[in-house]
Amino acid sequence: MKNILIINGHPDRESFNWAIVKAYGDAARKSSAEVETINLVDLDFDPILKYGYRKPHPLEPDLETAIEKIKEANHLVWVFPMWWYGVPAVLKGFIDRTFLPGTTFKYQKGKLFPDKLLKGKTARIIVTADTVSWYNNWVMKNPVINQFKKGVLEFCGVKPVKVTYLAPIKSSNISQRWKWLLKVSKQGKRLQ
Repeated sequence: MKNILIINGHPDRESFNWAIVKAYGDAARKSSAEVETINLVDLDFDPILKYGYRKPHPLEPDLETAIEKIKEANHLVWVFPMWWYGVPAVLKGFIDRTFLPGTTFKYQKGKLFPDKLLKGKTARIIVTADTVSWYNNWVMKNPVINQFKKGVLEFCGVKPVKVTYLAPIKSSNISQRWKWLLKVSKQGKRLQ
């Protein structure tokens, strides 16, 4: 049985992202997957990595639990909006505090790249944005997707990482949003 962890990086419970999380999760459950969801806004943690990696910053219980869930899952689904061509602050803080040396990667003495401690896991990134895809791709060069897919997930061994880019949200109508929810449900049903 596939174990899926959905990480919701949108802090607003009334956002379209929360509907996406529900649609994906419901469809995956119907396909007999075990599904858990972490809504980052519900966690109690300091998002600031105060000392970098120079000295340890004790993990709060919510972060310890989240790390265990990440380790147990075979498929990670990240749902978040693109804000200023990056991730929301709560998601950035979560990554800074949980994707740590010895937890998701391990430095190797004398080697350029670390051991990837999340090998064997796959992921889907579902990004909502107000920027049309052609502008994001050709003018901005996909900054949030490159950073998150390559700089975080693949750096730690998660592969393949598939991306769903839904935009523009701001000017979308109900019909378009239903189409996007159907698309996300199909991905959840296929467990990818």
